[in-house]
Amino acid sequence: MPKIETARGAIESADLGRVLIHEHVFLMDMEYTYNYRPDFFDERTISDAVARLDALHAAGIDTIIDLTVLGLGRHMPALAEAAGRTALNIVVSTGAYTFDAVPAPFLFWGPGLLKDAEVEPMIGHFIGDIVDGIAGTGVKAGMLKCAIDAAGLRPGVERVMRAVAQANRATGVPITVHTAPLQHTGRDVQRVLAEEGVDLEEVVIGHCGDSTDIDYLMELADKGSILGMDRFGVDFAITMDERVATIAEMVRRGYADRLALSHDCCCWSDFFPDVSDYAAAMPNHNYLHIHNDVIPALGEAGVSQHDLDRMFVETPRRLFERAATKAGVEA
Repeated sequence: MPKIETARGAIESADLGRVLIHEHVFLMDMEYTYNYRPDFFDERTISDAVARLDALHAAGIDTIIDLTVLGLGRHMPALAEAAGRTALNIVVSTGAYTFDAVPAPFLFWGPGLLKDAEVEPMIGHFIGDIVDGIAGTGVKAGMLKCAIDAAGLRPGVERVMRAVAQANRATGVPITVHTAPLQHTGRDVQRVLAEEGVDLEEVVIGHCGDSTDIDYLMELADKGSILGMDRFGVDFAITMDERVATIAEMVRRGYADRLALSHDCCCWSDFFPDVSDYAAAMPNHNYLHIHNDVIPALGEAGVSQHDLDRMFVETPRRLFERAATKAGVEA
């Protein structure tokens, strides 16, 4: 049985249990936080995060995928500390989050750039995070992540995406991509990743839950990818009722095994002046919203417990097992 890397070490794929496919623990602008938010480094930041993660575990979730990569303020010491104090499994990610330029350390380094290289250096960086561990913590990444937003396939976005694809090919670690569903950028994702030889069944197209365009969602799912219905609680995009109705319709059409649910929320962020401001501005954007509100609503919409188990258990497990098994065969 394939092993899946978590922040506390490798586990059997069966031990993933019930999974939230797209979450964060700490999310920030690292430069701003280091200079202007010393409260992040208080013990209470870790303690509060552990309490929130423990409450999620008590609600029946066994694993979250933390998709905080370069560009989102990943702080590995804090993440490793929190992971060591909770029973919840946390799968850590590598990759880069950008809507335009690549991360500054790679801006002038690469094939044909000022610091020339035969091979894209981000590929080796991502593989190192997967094989050796991240930033001296020994925590190995179990997911790859990149992004494309409304601006489309900017040169830096494409460069990162192709590097992530090659890291997937080398390691068997699956991929999640932040997308802009209203602009249908999932199509660009599938095209580019397929050009690089990625099996699209090893890909999560993120933020599909922001769309009610069933035809577009079916198009992506028919090519094998998992759809991230993963921003529950982000009510300024679309309402919970619209998100639930879209999932119910996709299930009715036979796509329950192509959907995975989540919130895309965090324990601590510098997006607001104080952590309490975040809760006030987005009261439903918390780890327990799906448990408390969404699952009952899905049941009322006709989604069965069997279908819920597919979305929370079987589909995430299949994603990791397929990629890991295929990598082992190719190796």
